[in-house]
Amino acid sequence: MRIEEIIRLLKKEYGPRRWKPDRDPISTLVATVLSQNTSDVNSHRAFDSLVAAFGNWEIVAAADTDEIARSIKAGGLAEIKARRIKLILQEIQCLQGRLDLSFLDELDIAEAKARLRKLPGVGPKTAACVLLFSLGKPALPVDTHVFRVAGRLGLIDSRVSVERAHEILENLVPPEKVYEFHLHMVEHGRKICKAQRPRCQLCILRGLCPSATGAYG
Repeated sequence: MRIEEIIRLLKKEYGPRRWKPDRDPISTLVATVLSQNTSDVNSHRAFDSLVAAFGNWEIVAAADTDEIARSIKAGGLAEIKARRIKLILQEIQCLQGRLDLSFLDELDIAEAKARLRKLPGVGPKTAACVLLFSLGKPALPVDTHVFRVAGRLGLIDSRVSVERAHEILENLVPPEKVYEFHLHMVEHGRKICKAQRPRCQLCILRGLCPSATGAYG
């Protein structure tokens, strides 16, 4: 299958990636909110600053939005993200009686996604990040790099929505390869298959890519 060859070539280019436990689910959820519309460097600074300022998520949930916003200023869109983080934490407390998402590990992937999607502002990418990075479930986050590279490779139609892209790619990629595939696609999008002036001449996937000639050649 073509997807298997893409996976093989990406692994050859970027090396193996084995899943290892990341932050706890709530921390990953907050970190993913902070990562939106900013660089990794700035989102990490914002997360570290938030943790240093408040110490635990219970205190963040009870804090004023302005206080939260000041602590995450480095990540950009601080007021919007502060409101979202506070609402998410309060909703988890309301639904669970405490700030804990570890129960997601006991659910099948569809139910776990559905539970996360009920939280304020949590879309398919954020839900997938929590499940993949914190719990090792084969949920495939489709960020801007994955969406762009998959589109150029013809894995998804150019007219498909980002939400639908999550379903298509998850069904296409073997579950045991989802973690590695996601990381490789992100790295490939950053280094080679850039939004502007993709470096097709250096691309290990150029022989499989319908976009490697013509507009992107």
